[in-house]
Amino acid sequence: QVQLVESGGGLVQPGGSLLLSCVASGLTFSNYVMSWYRQAPGKEREMVAQLTSDGSTGIATSVKGRFTISRDNAKNALFLQMNNLKSEDTAVYYCKAHTIKLEYWGQGTQVTVSS
Repeated sequence: QVQLVESGGGLVQPGGSLLLSCVASGLTFSNYVMSWYRQAPGKEREMVAQLTSDGSTGIATSVKGRFTISRDNAKNALFLQMNNLKSEDTAVYYCKAHTIKLEYWGQGTQVTVSS
């Protein structure tokens, strides 16, 4: 059974930082493209950042220069370092693992940026 478990969310003031983690089990982690998505209230889910096993990255314009995605294939872990957080970053953040044929999602972790 595949599981993706996110952690690290919480309440942070504007300008602050958070490190999100996603630990995967039940799959060959290195075979999967790993991504972070987020969904704010009343909005559609959007991709934040993506990272392949060979190091190719994609990152949303809205977070470029502030967020960094990384992975540790030995630990089946995906990370999102979020710096200089803004109120518009408030959302539920989801971890996604996918190949051409398969797709798995975590349950999400809430990030709230507020003073």
